[in-house]
Amino acid sequence: QVQLVESGGGLVQPGGSLRLSCAASGSFFSIDNMGWYRQAPGKERELVAVITSGGSQTMSDSVKGRFTISRDNAKNTVYLQMNSLKPEDTAVYYCNAEIRGYSGSYILRRGQGTQVTVSS
Repeated sequence: QVQLVESGGGLVQPGGSLRLSCAASGSFFSIDNMGWYRQAPGKERELVAVITSGGSQTMSDSVKGRFTISRDNAKNTVYLQMNSLKPEDTAVYYCNAEIRGYSGSYILRRGQGTQVTVSS
């Protein structure tokens, strides 16, 4: 069973920083794209950032220049460094991963989510 476990959320003041981590565990061949999404109360889920296995990144316009996505393929882990946080960044953050099994098939896994609250 492949699982994604997130950590690093919490309460931070506006202008502060947080670093989210998401580690994949279980038996699989490789991981292709990994990404972060977020969902605020009453709003639809929003793509925040995606990173390919080769390191190419796609960032949402709302976080460009403030957030950075990175990954450690040896640890099967993706990170989201969030700087200059704003109250509108408050949401539950989820990581996603496209995981390739040994049979060659792909499965999409999502983490349980971690709450990020930006408030003074």
